Amino acid sequence: MQNYYELKISINPDMEEIVSDICFTHFRCEGVVLAEETYKDLVMTATTQGTLRVFLTEIDTNPIEILKTERELLKDRGFSDEELGSWEVTIDEKENQDWSKKWKEKWDVTHVTEKIAVVPSWLSYEPKENEITIILDPGCAFGTGTHQTTQLCMKALEKYLKNGDTVADIGMGSGILSILAKKLGAKTVYGCDIDETVIDVAKENAIKNGVKISNDNGIIFELNTADKITRKFDFVCANILHNVLFEIMGDLKNIMKDSGILSLSGILKEKQDIVLEAIRRENLKIKDTITQDQWISFVVTK
Repeated sequence: MQNYYELKISINPDMEEIVSDICFTHFRCEGVVLAEETYKDLVMTATTQGTLRVFLTEIDTNPIEILKTERELLKDRGFSDEELGSWEVTIDEKENQDWSKKWKEKWDVTHVTEKIAVVPSWLSYEPKENEITIILDPGCAFGTGTHQTTQLCMKALEKYLKNGDTVADIGMGSGILSILAKKLGAKTVYGCDIDETVIDVAKENAIKNGVKISNDNGIIFELNTADKITRKFDFVCANILHNVLFEIMGDLKNIMKDSGILSLSGILKEKQDIVLEAIRRENLKIKDTITQDQWISFVVTK
């Protein structure tokens, strides 16, 4: 049985999903464990939170150099060393002891709200009455449903999406927000991303959830950016880094209908002023503010 490689990366836990996405994009990555906790008599005695464990089937590039480059790019976009963590890396080759199943043991059903649950595809789960479930392979792409930024957008969709709305999901990653929008009653959903590796993943997730890939009252996923979209939508989701939101706020406004709603997420509380400046610049109005832990989300209108 082929051995595998385990990377241990020291990060700020707030960055866990961003770093996971980098690993899935650049490496032959089969899974990640974001944090493990050890309990004795219901008391936590140890935690690996702050250490991202990444499982690779093989190494054909230099992970340390790639992570160093990606970290510098994030610093150029305004993140501090404290916000990122050190990203110190250790690499170990280990015997394959059915690790591909072992890492999955750390995942469970995520109850985002009383009405919405994200279920790992390998688990059997009986939904409660009127509960919407999203079946997903956590870690396959940015937006697993377990991270606060994704959950904030999901909560906005549940609260403000109207039956029959048209929806745009900008930077859709795994497609989870698009899938939820369709299950909440959206008429059509358009999802786009700049990473071509996530397009097929999003399509597979939609099919797994019984959602039609179609121009006709279904979901469409494609490689695109907000500035190239000519349609206008009732509801626009953008779960993206704060600095990108600052740059594309005008493009997001342009694809909103006059009565449309825009859900902005991916924002650390200490970076909210950057996004608020862009909201003011585009003369948008804040309809709602939703927070979870150290993350904040804005729901805005024209």
